[in-house]
Amino acid sequence: MQKAILALEDGRIFRGEAFGHTSTSTGEICFNTSMTGYQEILTDPSYCGQIVTMTYPEIGNYGVNSLDIESDRPYVHGFVIEELSPIVSNWRAEATLHDYLTRYHIPGISGIDTRALTRHLRIYGAMKACLTTEIEDEDQVIALAQNCEGVEGVDLVCKVTSSASYDWDPDDIESRTWVPINPALKTELNAQGDAFFPLPEAKYPIVAYDLGMKRNILRSLRRSGFKVRVVPAETSAKEILDTKPKGVFLSNGPGDPATLNYVMENVRALAPQIPIFGICLGHQILGRAFGGNTFKLKFGHHGANQPVKDLRTGKISITSQNHGFAVAPDSLPSNIEITHINLNDGTVAGLRHREYPTFSVQYHPEASPGPHDGNYLFRQFFDMVEKASPANG
Repeated sequence: MQKAILALEDGRIFRGEAFGHTSTSTGEICFNTSMTGYQEILTDPSYCGQIVTMTYPEIGNYGVNSLDIESDRPYVHGFVIEELSPIVSNWRAEATLHDYLTRYHIPGISGIDTRALTRHLRIYGAMKACLTTEIEDEDQVIALAQNCEGVEGVDLVCKVTSSASYDWDPDDIESRTWVPINPALKTELNAQGDAFFPLPEAKYPIVAYDLGMKRNILRSLRRSGFKVRVVPAETSAKEILDTKPKGVFLSNGPGDPATLNYVMENVRALAPQIPIFGICLGHQILGRAFGGNTFKLKFGHHGANQPVKDLRTGKISITSQNHGFAVAPDSLPSNIEITHINLNDGTVAGLRHREYPTFSVQYHPEASPGPHDGNYLFRQFFDMVEKASPANG
């Protein structure tokens, strides 16, 4: 079995067994506490620039398939696990995790103590790292970790945003909800015999800024009654308004929100004129666009078990999160209301503008680990758009 080395910038070394592509990669290392969903994690563009460690011990047991991906390819810079499942056991599997990472030139390491690694990151904070299946010299690997770019102060959105505008799912195929076949349910079947719930009418056109967007967000917007036009991150407010949408969505994405002044400028121009909903990086951009600041979290929030409290209702949701930055609450102006907080550390998890139809959350309501705790946010956006639509007064 080929060996691999994971080196952290502070000199900590982990040795294990290689899988995936034979290569060397660098990036900020973080840990994700989700028990399932490794394929969605791998293909989430928010992980661009990062090496991901899974805290759940066995990974790869259900393989990968083309229906569960969140983008066209995986964006992680490396994958760290304790144990790689020797078999794939799922009727939907189309490839093994090893073959999938090999195809996209991503190195992996297994057989290390991910508990020790996670504890190290919790104590000392997120840091830069190098994962190699090629280099044996530990000092060389440590130097590569220390000299890599990282994510702080770096615009990574430009690496993941779409190159051109496009209409999402014009044939209403990709957004349908997959369900087990049940004769008692009204479903549609595809050529492979998979069953799906039919979609509602696409009542309102909206524009979605692609800052590194997950496909399930687009699916959720379409399922909520929106016709979605996706645009690159640098699209101007004028270009947006010229298409006469009923709302604007700001997606998740990677990197430091402080580097995205070109997006914030357009958001400030749009907010007085049209409803806006932001998720994750979109939430941070809204906070900064209205005068707030953001800061780097010690080790970020990456997982499907983050408790969030809605301060307006007292309701607590179990949420999926993936971010390394947060909005500084004391920096927000008086016209911004904090609507949600993370109960683990008290960080801001939701905002609302007191004058404009604009709101955001720091978590991913489309991921629904609760399993449906965040669905109301898409309905809230729909209601906001409907209320603001001239046809509805």
